[in-house]
Amino acid sequence: MSSRSERKLQIEQDWKDDLARYPSRPWLKEASIIAIAWYRHGQHIDNMKDGVWKKFSLKLYWFVFHLIEVLVGISLPKTVVVGGGLRIYHFGNIFIHKNVKIGKNCTLRQGVTLGNRYNDDEAPTLMNNIELGAYAQVIGGITLGESCKVGAMSVVLKDVPAGKTICGNPGKIIN
Repeated sequence: MSSRSERKLQIEQDWKDDLARYPSRPWLKEASIIAIAWYRHGQHIDNMKDGVWKKFSLKLYWFVFHLIEVLVGISLPKTVVVGGGLRIYHFGNIFIHKNVKIGKNCTLRQGVTLGNRYNDDEAPTLMNNIELGAYAQVIGGITLGESCKVGAMSVVLKDVPAGKTICGNPGKIIN
């Protein structure tokens, strides 16, 4: 099997994992599914063979991407690395830097920002099973360990070990 077809299967499996974390018929209930679906579509475009059709698809992708940003309030560019099972509750004001890495089965809530701290390209890495509360800000080239939680309105500027919870501004690890 070629790497292109393996990648296609991985994208399709990630999409199935995304849908599994949403209620039935999410298109009628959850606007965030639109941003995730378009993100996965962008992954398919990146997986296409170079040529005229790919160039056209990329232009269309970015046009619709900006419409979705405005209408749904979620900025999830196709350059972000996202494992399957992404769940976004309460869409709106969600901004994700182009270099962020998000593991499997992560949960984002409204107002979340995952970005760089300075004018550089260092961005957060979220391992698997991370939960981010409303308006949580995770800034800089830091890593959130497996299964950790970030409280609502927290500002995280340092690495968080696996299984821990961090809250506050600046974020402090709590037991």
